[in-house]
Amino acid sequence: MGSIYLIRHGQASFGADDYDVLSPTGIRQAEVLGQHLAELGISFDRCLSGDLRRQQHTANSALEQFAAAGLPVPALEIDSAFNEFDADAVIRALLPALLPDEPEALHILRNAAQNRGEFQRIFALIIERWLAGTYDTQGLESWLGFVERVQAGLQRVLESADNTQKIAVFTSGGTITALLHLITQMPAKQAFELNWQIVNTSLNLLKFRGREVALSSFNSHAHLQLLKTPELITFR
Repeated sequence: MGSIYLIRHGQASFGADDYDVLSPTGIRQAEVLGQHLAELGISFDRCLSGDLRRQQHTANSALEQFAAAGLPVPALEIDSAFNEFDADAVIRALLPALLPDEPEALHILRNAAQNRGEFQRIFALIIERWLAGTYDTQGLESWLGFVERVQAGLQRVLESADNTQKIAVFTSGGTITALLHLITQMPAKQAFELNWQIVNTSLNLLKFRGREVALSSFNSHAHLQLLKTPELITFR
């Protein structure tokens, strides 16, 4: 069977003006991931990422470790189907209807870095409304539209793959969640409960034969655990 490694990007710059940049911790996570895979002798026939900078930077930082170990490094292919959903757009669209119930929500979101626990609670409420589809607004990518986009990307990978290949896809937590939802048929709400547990640079392994795909492992981050450095285990 073939293998698809879904790899979440390294820690981004949460609370900064530009989230789509790896933090120093995120860069280190990606390097550790690449070193770990190289030591295991795992090499890839193809590597893909979305077109977000944090996804591509994670891919390139990890693949540099393959090159340093003398392993083959395929060219990084870009497919925007594996981009994260636009969380900022979802928040902007759905926040106004939430404010009567959560009057402090805007303040919490504007000061997310200082209110991480409350930010997560408010964000989860907004995502729950997004998943339900009853608060969709014109021009906003819906949950169903997001799932269809991700599914199309997976189908393109499968159509051009053979059953012996190892393929890496450097992507984001929401994209991985959509694929879990598609492959396991778990309800979207339950899939997003798993989303909050996905560690930066974790490995999520899919096995495929033709167009049949199964989940083999979820959220493996042994490469970080082995370092016994808890600060490298992050979720944003």
